[in-house]
Amino acid sequence: MDMFHHLYVGIDIGSHYHQVAICDGEGKLVDEFTITHDASGFEHFFSRLASLQENTGLSVLVAMEGLNGHARPLDSLIHQSGYPLYNVNNLKLNRFKEIFPAPAKTDRIDARYIAQLLRLSPVLNHKKEALQLVTSVPSENKQLKRLTRRRRQLVREKVMILNRMYDDLQATAPGLSNITTTRDARWFLCFLTSCSQLTQLPTMEEKSLLAIPGVGKVYARKIQSWQKQASFSADQELVSPMIIADAQRILALKEAIARLHQAISSLVSQSSLASLIQTIPGFGLISSAELAGEIGDISRFPSERSLALYLGMAPLDNSSGCQQGGRSARQVNKRAKLAMLTGAAHNAQMCPQSKAYYLKKRGEGKRHNQAVRALGRHLVRVIWSMANQERAYEIYQIKEDNKDGYLIPTP
Repeated sequence: MDMFHHLYVGIDIGSHYHQVAICDGEGKLVDEFTITHDASGFEHFFSRLASLQENTGLSVLVAMEGLNGHARPLDSLIHQSGYPLYNVNNLKLNRFKEIFPAPAKTDRIDARYIAQLLRLSPVLNHKKEALQLVTSVPSENKQLKRLTRRRRQLVREKVMILNRMYDDLQATAPGLSNITTTRDARWFLCFLTSCSQLTQLPTMEEKSLLAIPGVGKVYARKIQSWQKQASFSADQELVSPMIIADAQRILALKEAIARLHQAISSLVSQSSLASLIQTIPGFGLISSAELAGEIGDISRFPSERSLALYLGMAPLDNSSGCQQGGRSARQVNKRAKLAMLTGAAHNAQMCPQSKAYYLKKRGEGKRHNQAVRALGRHLVRVIWSMANQERAYEIYQIKEDNKDGYLIPTP
């Protein structure tokens, strides 16, 4: 980045309107305007940039905060137009505002601050922490990010509705939920939705039970055993439709999650990063897909330590005097952190070396989550090396050479 030979564009993102401020290399405000979050607003933004660039002959640099949020699709349009795009670290921007305070806080002032921070970035000591160049991400990883986030939302919704339905079942039809050991079993949900009222379930004959999807003779006998002692609360007429509606929604969510799982499985095979991560023992389809989607392009991380911080596997030192301790970093991708912890926990069960390391950390007095995170820190190094070397995970077995007694690794 040549110092002070550009037009510096700062964008404060809003849900319906975006504030734009543009300054030159001397810090002088060149232009300032508001655009709407629609096609006409985006067209107006790019036409103003093109006009300024033609008049001044200077190249354009753009910075904004909140990529992938309300900034969509403006951020991708800027990137596609060829303008270098920088993501602003919110914490660093706040520190910058504290150093150069303003008389008030408005979207217009915030946009000016972003433009000035971009302009001064070449002389800042921590410019990499304050501004991060947005690089192109493989399309399959972009799709994995959208699909895995959607899947996690649906799973959370399913769990919430499932808990609510079982609470109502316990209060309305005692003993009915005991006939299944799997809370979201498809046959049980289909059984609940086979009638308009729960009070009709005890009168169903065996022929009708066997016609329900997923119900065979074994499950039919369980249902018949419940039918003999079925009882309902006084408010069942009010609650029954709610329970049936929840069961129908859970069935719909299960189908939607299954479709997403199929789409994710197809994309993982196309993503080089996801395919590499999946070769690590314990990292299944979903964990690998979530990590690849949230990481995007691993080349945007300057070192494996920065990747570890992003994944929440590298706590920061928080010692004071004789007290030793650490704290979690604030700039952590929580979705990627959860996927990493899940994969590391399974890896400790499947890999003897990882299990030994996990038990060592537990022996040092660390809690389960702390030991898993310590293992995850080592696995981040593995992922970093695998991605940069484009090399799949390899398991080495140690065997003893009978001739000289040395332990040699053999693939």
